[in-house]
Amino acid sequence: ENGLRVKARISNLSPGAHGFHIHTYGDCSAPDAGSAGGHFNPHDKPHGAPDDDQRHVGDLGNIVADQNGVAVAEFVDPLITLDGENAILGRAVIVHAKPDDFTSQPTGDAGDRLACGVVGYSQK
Repeated sequence: ENGLRVKARISNLSPGAHGFHIHTYGDCSAPDAGSAGGHFNPHDKPHGAPDDDQRHVGDLGNIVADQNGVAVAEFVDPLITLDGENAILGRAVIVHAKPDDFTSQPTGDAGDRLACGVVGYSQK
């Protein structure tokens, strides 16, 4: 009731924090994932942290990989949805090489795109 639950398990990362964002286009075809476009930002807000009043809808913060390179995250985000203007279905989720600093515009200086996937759903 407070937003959309996000659950992620990502492996083969370097230990430490990595920017974790929803990008505009569900297109991971470019080798550098540039085809996914910029952060999903339908309300033309500045980049920020997940708990900032002013942020891109796609600003989900950082995920932290352990010493084995595995990042596990579970949280509820109040802005992203599965339908309507903040819908993330069909958009890309990106893991970046560096941590998001939450201040550098427009990307949080999170570096290269290491992983790209398209948000969807499946039936078991």
